[in-house]
Amino acid sequence: MSNQSTTAIVLRTVDFSETSLIVTLLTKDLGRISALAKGARRLKGPFEGSLDLLSVCAITLIDKPGDTLDLLTESKLRRRFRGAQRSLDRLHAGYYIAEMLRLLIDDDDPHRELFDMTLSAMGMIDGEGPVAKTLLAFDAQCLRLLGHAPATQRCTVCGRDAERNRRRAAFSLVGGGVVCETCRPSQSHLMTASWDALDALREFASDPEQNIVSSFDTETDNPNQPPSSSFPIGRLFPEMTPAIYRDLRGLLNRTLESLIGQKPRMQAFLPDKLDSL
Repeated sequence: MSNQSTTAIVLRTVDFSETSLIVTLLTKDLGRISALAKGARRLKGPFEGSLDLLSVCAITLIDKPGDTLDLLTESKLRRRFRGAQRSLDRLHAGYYIAEMLRLLIDDDDPHRELFDMTLSAMGMIDGEGPVAKTLLAFDAQCLRLLGHAPATQRCTVCGRDAERNRRRAAFSLVGGGVVCETCRPSQSHLMTASWDALDALREFASDPEQNIVSSFDTETDNPNQPPSSSFPIGRLFPEMTPAIYRDLRGLLNRTLESLIGQKPRMQAFLPDKLDSL
C-alpha cells in the first residue's frame, strides 16, 4: 500500500453505507479510479463537500493492492461545476462528459492530455462557451487521444484517397473512417456523411500541437471560478452551418455507440441545434 496525491474530476458517486460513498474519479496521474470515501455522507464529513459531480479536487488516497477499492483519505475542492446554475443544456453537457469518460476509459490507465482536454471542455461549458461545439470537440478529441482518430480522407480499407465525386461519403463504423467507392460494396456497418461534416470532424479532432499544463495545483484556485486549462479547445471550433452540425453530431453519436457497444444515456439530451447554449 502507498499514498498517492493527484488532481481529480468526480465522475460518479454511489452510496456505500449510511456514512460512506464509492467515488469514481478521473485523475491526472492515475487515470480512472474508484475509491471508498469513508464518512463522505456525513453532514460534517472529512471531505468538505468536495465530492459533488464534476467537482475538481486535490486528493490523497491509499492505493490498495489487487481488486480492493482504494481508500480516499483527503479531498480538497479546487473547482465546483456550476453548469446547473446557468442552463439545463450546460448541466446536461456536464453529465454527458462524465458518462462518456466512464464508458470510454479503462481503470488505472493514465491519459494526462485527455485529463487536461476535459478540464478545458468543462471550462467552456461552465463559462460562456458554445455548448454544442464544445461537445463535438470533446468527443472528437476523446477519439483522437484514445487511439481512435477517425480517418476522414483516406479509405480505411485500401488506404487510397477517397474520391469526392459524390456529395456524401461512406463511413465505416467498424473501421472508423471513410470508405472509397471501390471498397464500399464489400463493407458492412456503413453510414454516410457529407464531406463538409468530415472536414469539420478533421478540425475538431486535430492535434493542438501545444504543451499541455494543467493549472489546478496552486493554492490560489477559487472554487467558484469555472475550470480552466491550457489545452486550447476553443481553437478547434470551425465555422459550420446547422446542417453540418446535425450531420456531424449524428456521425459522432453512431461512431461512439459502435466503439463502446451501447447508446449513452445522456446522448438523448445533447443539443439538437448549433446555437443551443
